[in-house]
Amino acid sequence: MQCGGWLTLFMLAALIPFITSSRPSVPCRKETFSIKGGSYTVSEDGSIVRYSCPENYYPTVSIRHCVRGIWSPLPNGKKPKCKKITCPDPSGFENGDLEPNSFKYFVNDRIHFSCYSGYEFRGSETRVCQPNGKWSGSTPICGRNSDRCPDPGVPAGTSRTGDEFNIDQKVKYHCIDRLTLIGSKERICLENGQWSGTEPECYADFTYDSPEEAADGFSSSLKANLEVAQQFEEADQYGKKIQVHTGGKMDIYIALDVSGSIDKEDFERAKEVIRTLIEKISYYEVSPNYEILIFATKVVKIVSMSDFKSGQGNNLQNILTKLEEYEHNILKRLFAKGELSGTNIALAYKTILESMVVQERNDKEDFQKTQQIIIMFTDGETNMGGRPKPTVDKIKYLVHEDKLEMYVFGLGEHVHLVDINDLKTDRGNEKFFFKLRNLNDLKETFDKMIDEGTSVALCGLYKEYDDGIQSHKRRRYPWLAMISVIHSKSKISNCMGSLVSPRFILTAAHCFRRGDEPGQIMVKLDSENQGVKVKRYISHPRYNITAKKAFGIPEYYEFDVALIQLEEPVTLSTSLRPICLPCTKETNGALRLSDRDGTCKKHKEILMSGKTVGAAFMSKIEKYQIGEKTITIKQGNLRPACVEDAKRAKTITARNAADIVSDNFLCSGGTEPTVDDVSCKGDSGGATFMVPGSRVIQIGIVSWGVEDLCKGSSKPKSLPHSRDFHTNLFSPDIRSFLQLYLGNESLGTPLTFM
Repeated sequence: MQCGGWLTLFMLAALIPFITSSRPSVPCRKETFSIKGGSYTVSEDGSIVRYSCPENYYPTVSIRHCVRGIWSPLPNGKKPKCKKITCPDPSGFENGDLEPNSFKYFVNDRIHFSCYSGYEFRGSETRVCQPNGKWSGSTPICGRNSDRCPDPGVPAGTSRTGDEFNIDQKVKYHCIDRLTLIGSKERICLENGQWSGTEPECYADFTYDSPEEAADGFSSSLKANLEVAQQFEEADQYGKKIQVHTGGKMDIYIALDVSGSIDKEDFERAKEVIRTLIEKISYYEVSPNYEILIFATKVVKIVSMSDFKSGQGNNLQNILTKLEEYEHNILKRLFAKGELSGTNIALAYKTILESMVVQERNDKEDFQKTQQIIIMFTDGETNMGGRPKPTVDKIKYLVHEDKLEMYVFGLGEHVHLVDINDLKTDRGNEKFFFKLRNLNDLKETFDKMIDEGTSVALCGLYKEYDDGIQSHKRRRYPWLAMISVIHSKSKISNCMGSLVSPRFILTAAHCFRRGDEPGQIMVKLDSENQGVKVKRYISHPRYNITAKKAFGIPEYYEFDVALIQLEEPVTLSTSLRPICLPCTKETNGALRLSDRDGTCKKHKEILMSGKTVGAAFMSKIEKYQIGEKTITIKQGNLRPACVEDAKRAKTITARNAADIVSDNFLCSGGTEPTVDDVSCKGDSGGATFMVPGSRVIQIGIVSWGVEDLCKGSSKPKSLPHSRDFHTNLFSPDIRSFLQLYLGNESLGTPLTFM
């Protein structure tokens, strides 16, 4: 029996378990089976021969079937043999050297990459060929920041055409050495400085993803979608399950391929995989709608979307009960009617499409807000119903691309990669295709795919409001803290800060003066929590505002960072949530990175690539109104001029800009390439942040500016030489300070720094 299985989860789950072949009606003639360097096994009914090889080798023929009395032919008539596993050729690497340079690379071979002078390195400097035929780490790239988009690189095994990376310019890829491309064959440089599509990968027949890789990649995107869905719903208390009403914001379609002869053990295992997935989704603050179907020649619904939304099965336990009650003997009856002999993947997608069309017609506005995710587990081989791509294209046309996620899991010895590539989403920093060896690996993937601990206090979540109501703006900036410090002689300093954990607020050190006591510090968070008690404030140990007074810098803001520790942790809610900090594992999900791929270096590559980086900070626009100001961080060849303008501050007489502004600062302001907003008195300590997707990530802290332009204007614009400086959270010196306190378990819920 061939065991290859598939599951389909629409909108969060398209899971299709096992494609199997039917018992032969006509026995095949006896043959002498052998494989050079390996072994083989014959199924109990004599219909399938499977070949296997020792570790780090693969069989040139993995399986043969008996079909209508004839054994499937051997490729080119050559007998099977075991060959060494190789990894894709990395020699397409540009603008640098790789060592050693070899004709082929085998398991455990190691290569090192370096750039020519004038090029900046990104990716993995060292890569190792793994037993699954893939290189460890990420694509090495030697690029320059002279174009709008960063150099997209040349992934191992590919050849690229296109060497210009400005807006609307394209690069095209194809795989060499008879490998199959998964990902985007063509990528376009977009206005936001990012590349369209997904970085391509080249797969050989023997290439596969390990359960750990599949679990990391899939759960990273899955968690991102679950976390994004929360911002559409109301909840009284963070941590309380958000109930999705009729026409809610997430629908999940689960489809199970049962074509061929599938035994009871495999079917029960398939149900267990579905059950595990549904249960783990339930840990998140969203309750999706579900549809579960099985398909072969025809499609049978176990739970329909319409019934679920109408209240006939709208709870988790009912779904699991119906799934459990669907017995293997039902499959046997279908098989007896000849309804399991074919594989009609197109019909499975058509059924999903029809369900979506019904939901769209019932409530178009709600449908447009609903996250749609399809995850298909299939070998991509279909013998009836035609190609599924036209139906998939209709789904993509019906659902806005931002609301649609389409995953494919390939399972088994023969996965039709070319056909599968048309059935998935292509989007940067996410993986939408996974190839697994067998059903056991599939089960292991879903067992590992979600860490329940990440469902609590997810950082950077917010809710969009456009009605101008100030209380609603708290939901848009749930991390925002307003700080007032009453110094001696009743002088008051007003600053801003950001909630970074239930126990700590991040702000600027210059908001405080020596001798300030906790009782003098007032912190206001959300409207329901007017004030919180402060235990202490902690400034960076190297912060010293008078350190360079003798050098013509009367106020020196190096290491201008401080933490306010609260007496008690705050209770998180939809209007009170922490902001994400870079170089922490908590931010991996916000960047759609798995824990395996998430590193501080990778965070910086994603957030800080290019000569300019768009960012924002909060400011008191009017007396009682807080608003957002937009800026561009100057990098590369734009940074020196930005830093040089620090000498224009009225009180500074130092002539060396490097003495005033180090790499521990980010620089914004000026009129090129855009006219930036500028900070005002009272903005200090606030978060300099980005929203790379749908989560807010803090990259800096508002520190000081060259010129005060705020008199007479609530939202002043920068002049050519007016600059603002922001403490850089990517700085190792700043990060080590934050880790000392925010990563300390004894001080509250810790962040995990990388």
